[in-house]
Amino acid sequence: MLNLDFSFVNWGFIQGFILQGLWFSIILTAVATAGGIFFGTLLALMRLSGQKWLILPAAFYVNVMRSVPLVMVILWFFLLVPFIIGRPVGAEYSAFITFIAFEAAYFSEIMRAGIQSIPRGQVFAGMAVGMSYAQNMKLVILPQAFRNMVPVLLTQTIILFQDTSLVYAIGAYDLLKGFETAGKNFGRPIETYLMATVVYFAISYSLSSAVKRLHKKIAIIR
Repeated sequence: MLNLDFSFVNWGFIQGFILQGLWFSIILTAVATAGGIFFGTLLALMRLSGQKWLILPAAFYVNVMRSVPLVMVILWFFLLVPFIIGRPVGAEYSAFITFIAFEAAYFSEIMRAGIQSIPRGQVFAGMAVGMSYAQNMKLVILPQAFRNMVPVLLTQTIILFQDTSLVYAIGAYDLLKGFETAGKNFGRPIETYLMATVVYFAISYSLSSAVKRLHKKIAIIR
């Protein structure tokens, strides 16, 4: 038997160790999602532009990022960039930059699929009334693509939240780091890791259920 003891769990434990890490994980998820969607949309438009000088670098970037584990990207940036710029970047800044850069590749594929799901007839209709490529994308295609891709974008955001635990590798104080630090302080690492598992599951499962309900509503509207 493991002889588990959770008597140390109280508001002081949550306030002193967990809330700071949870807040950082939430902020990292929100910033990486916003930045990833923004740059991912630009990458998707580059790949759909029909111009080789735009398609090739965008495709290269997306394929490279999707072929490398996120933890490796985090470590490379955190360890190598200080040698290039001559000063340390910091774990938090490294986390924000690498997550945005990495997630942009995944969000770009989601957005590219969403744009391609819009019937070509709507593109031609926009061109027929004199819209430019940019106007067509901004006013006709992208609004519909975003609506179609909302469930997939939110699912990717949930995966992103789970991946925030990887910043533990560079010492950033995220949710997992908070539980790990508490485990060392109270001498109960098994209990705190079990609690971390429950918290990650509860958050991810709740968000997944909300995405499923949203997906059903969108399907009814269609």
